[in-house]
This record gives sequence, C-alpha cells and structure tokens, in this order.
Amino acid sequence: MTILFPFSAGSVVLFQGDSITDAGRSREHDADPGRGYVLMASALYSARYPESGATFLNRGLGGNTVKSLRDRWQADCLDLAPSVVSILIGINDNAMAKLENQSPTEAEFEAVYRELLKQTTERLGARLVLIEPFLLPNREQYELWRQDVNLRIGVVRRLAREFRAAYVPMDGLLAAACARADASFWSKDGIHLTAAGHALLAEAWLKAIGELRPLLS
Repeated sequence: MTILFPFSAGSVVLFQGDSITDAGRSREHDADPGRGYVLMASALYSARYPESGATFLNRGLGGNTVKSLRDRWQADCLDLAPSVVSILIGINDNAMAKLENQSPTEAEFEAVYRELLKQTTERLGARLVLIEPFLLPNREQYELWRQDVNLRIGVVRRLAREFRAAYVPMDGLLAAACARADASFWSKDGIHLTAAGHALLAEAWLKAIGELRPLLS
C-alpha cells in the first residue's frame, strides 16, 4: 500500500463531496473546514504533524451529485492545485435524484467519476483518497435504495483500484459500528452523520492514508 502519510511541506489537501463533507462550512471564509469529519481529520493530522505545514480545504457542497462536482471541478479543484484530493460522493445520485427519477445509471456515474479522477491525476499529479458512499437502515424506504447504493460502492471500489487511491470503506465500517450502537447513534436520518459518525469517518480517513501515530509520540 502506498503511504501518503505524512504529507510533504506545503501540501494542499482538498476534501470534495456533498453535504456530509460540507458539514455547515462557511461560504465567506475559504479556510473554514465545517463541523464534520474534515474538521476532525485535519485537526488530528495537524496535531500529530505540526511540522508538515499542510493546508486543508473543504469544498463539499450540500445536494451535490457526481455531475455537480463535474460542473465545478475546474474552480473548486483544479484551480486550487491540491496535492491530495479526497472525494465522498454518490448518495445524492442514488437518493435525492432517485426520488425525482433522475438517478444516473451505474455506467453514467462511473464515467463522470472517472473523468474527474483522470483530470485530477493527469493535470495535477494529485494523489487520491476515495470514500465509498454509505446508507444506514434508519428508514424503511432505504431498503429500496440499497441495491443502487451497492452498485455505486462497487464503482468507487473499481475506481480506487484503477487509480491506486487510498480507500475508506465507510459503508462497511458503519455496518460494523451498528453492532455496537443503533444506527441512529451514527446518523439521525441514515445519511447525515452525527458527531460520533463524523469521528468514525475521520479516524477511518486517517487510517486509510497511513499509520496513525499517537499525539506527541
């Protein structure tokens, strides 16, 4: 496994995605990490590696689909010239868009996602961290969404192999976590994470990019 950790001096780490990544970040302050896993992961990393000088940027945007990312990829990714790009996308392609009968097919989802990753690696040489989309069983209608979610998870896994990305198997981690506490402990609606859910994702993200060191070790 390629170890991305620690980042080199001056690295720019960009988090992209939908509302889970957005997590209430300020639109007036570009450096605001929001109140979710981006804040937690970047704070823990910075505490462990204060000498790295890494900059963490959050450009998650609530309601986004993979096509939404494509529409803003130049301004919100390529123009920022990140050295590491982390992406969590897919649940809106399945859920919100599905409710409006506009859900892209598995092939469309994969084609657009691959296009983003290809641009990012070829134009920037950036390394990638891919987080699989997830869904907890908080609502009965989610049973109807599970098959599509699994298809999109499969897409992200294939792309992670293809682009040699660090991978965060968040759907599986949440399923395992539900053996320790009810799904509502990790997410109130099955999609948006609680503070504990964000902490679980932040820890998994850090483990995915390399070995964690204890603080001040």
